[in-house]
Amino acid sequence: MARIGAGARVVTFLVADEIALAVAANRPVVALETSMIGQGLPHPRNLECIERMAGAIRDAEALPAWTGVVDGIVRVGLDDHELRRFAESGEATKVARRDLAMAVATGVLGATTVSATIWCANRAGIAIGATGGIGGVHPGERPDVSADLLELARTPVLLVSSGPKSIVDAAATAEKLEELSVPLVGYGVDRLPFFLARETAVDLEHRVDTPTEAAALVRAQRSLGTQNAILLCNPVPAASAMDPDEVLAAIRRAETRMGAEGVEGKAVTPFLLSALAEETGGRSLEANLDLLEANARLAAEVAVALGRR
Repeated sequence: MARIGAGARVVTFLVADEIALAVAANRPVVALETSMIGQGLPHPRNLECIERMAGAIRDAEALPAWTGVVDGIVRVGLDDHELRRFAESGEATKVARRDLAMAVATGVLGATTVSATIWCANRAGIAIGATGGIGGVHPGERPDVSADLLELARTPVLLVSSGPKSIVDAAATAEKLEELSVPLVGYGVDRLPFFLARETAVDLEHRVDTPTEAAALVRAQRSLGTQNAILLCNPVPAASAMDPDEVLAAIRRAETRMGAEGVEGKAVTPFLLSALAEETGGRSLEANLDLLEANARLAAEVAVALGRR
């Protein structure tokens, strides 16, 4: 899509007509990130992810709103052709909230992370989002802290995830979120899910058991005017869940490979997820796809419940 001509205001943020009309009519919409298809999943499984997540959302009678930076414009609501660019081209750059202006200015194809996606969702008036696992506090003497956590502290959305990614420190991540006033709410569970594993040893103070109860949290948040997100923690489906000790051992092997190859910065998470899939014989990839679909479906059901009067 071209920019407005010289002398006029330059368009840098654009919501697709279908999404804008749905939001205006209070119809259910779910915001989705493109980093999972641009960096998180291999081709062609990322195309399968698009189909499964979008299909689950539409089956629940909601609309998927994929976000990304395309041709110098932050977009909310991408079509199939645009999504294939993220999945197939290999040119997508990982974009957190801090990178949005740079991505717009340089015109790169920007695949949005959780932090960028929930910022986009909030600006577009979308209350519900879905992802796989969130970033968190990485282990180590000087632990890296994901920008996801800081954005969750200042953006009033409900995000469905399967807890922190298995490559981070779950307890430290939960503690950091508590410090940032981000509530962790279990969906049908009393312990924090851990992405590929159904639970950690971290107890949750809050729990809901239905989409209607989750929607009530969003209404209460709106009434109070609090500006933090709600993290709705939906465990990986039981049939796909992996043993926590097996996951931990595979991650340690992946980290050893990462150190040997000198991987740093934004490349860490995509590298570890790819290495983890190799170390588990592909089981982690299958579990990831299953939980992404399940989270998309739950997010859509919460969005539908939220739209009921």
